[in-house]
Amino acid sequence: MKQRTNWLVTSLIALGSLVIFIPLYLVISIALKTPDEMAQSVLSLPTGLHFENFTKAIEATNFFAAFKNSTVITVVTVVFTILTNSMVAYAIARNMDRKFFKGLYYFFVSAMFVPFPIIMLPLVKQTSQLGMDNPGGLIFLYIVYGAALNIFIYVGYIRSIPRELEEAAIVDGCSPWGVFWKVIFPLLTPINATIAILTCLWAWNDFMLPLIILNDPADATLPLVQYIFQSEFGTDFNLAFASYLLALSPMVIVYIFAQKWIIGGIVKGAIK
Repeated sequence: MKQRTNWLVTSLIALGSLVIFIPLYLVISIALKTPDEMAQSVLSLPTGLHFENFTKAIEATNFFAAFKNSTVITVVTVVFTILTNSMVAYAIARNMDRKFFKGLYYFFVSAMFVPFPIIMLPLVKQTSQLGMDNPGGLIFLYIVYGAALNIFIYVGYIRSIPRELEEAAIVDGCSPWGVFWKVIFPLLTPINATIAILTCLWAWNDFMLPLIILNDPADATLPLVQYIFQSEFGTDFNLAFASYLLALSPMVIVYIFAQKWIIGGIVKGAIK
């Protein structure tokens, strides 16, 4: 049968591609221009490739120190998020027939609907009083605030795993702790990859939490140091956009290679 082209969907896809492509083009173009070239025309192509903008941006932001901070915070957050959230989700998924665990599940899910600005100011005061205005406190907050969505995805996926696998392991003498680590956790590899990638993208690109939590400028992450290019009288767009590209490039590379796990894992987690 002859296939018909859905021009409405095709047009929407083309329009969406332009909406994404134009800002990306502007960022790359301005990052490679001089201030004079940008003043003449923002949309024109650069007459030369001024890679010195990237060198100046690295020096201005102390890029490698911020890169180290972001890497440590992101890696530790991802590891502990997977370990803690998967265990909590397993306990909930296998005890959904009990009121306590069902209530706990809905408690976590309801947290997804709480706007962050509502809790922002109390959070700043609490972290300051508890001495958590540092990378350790930031990591803890990432783990806690990511738990709502992560547990929602984990529970849906774990409930699709047959209980017979666990029962067989228990008959063979495996403890509940051993059942989780030897049977369930290896089966969570696809969903673990999804949670890891989503958490990695969030922790790496987040600006708001580091801004209100971190007290020492030496602990600043990559998104936070981009603020250095803004002043009372203007913004150095050429260096700023070059710095933005440097900060975004690691996560763009990660997403390009890992997008199939993100899409596949979310679909599996949404199906019981």
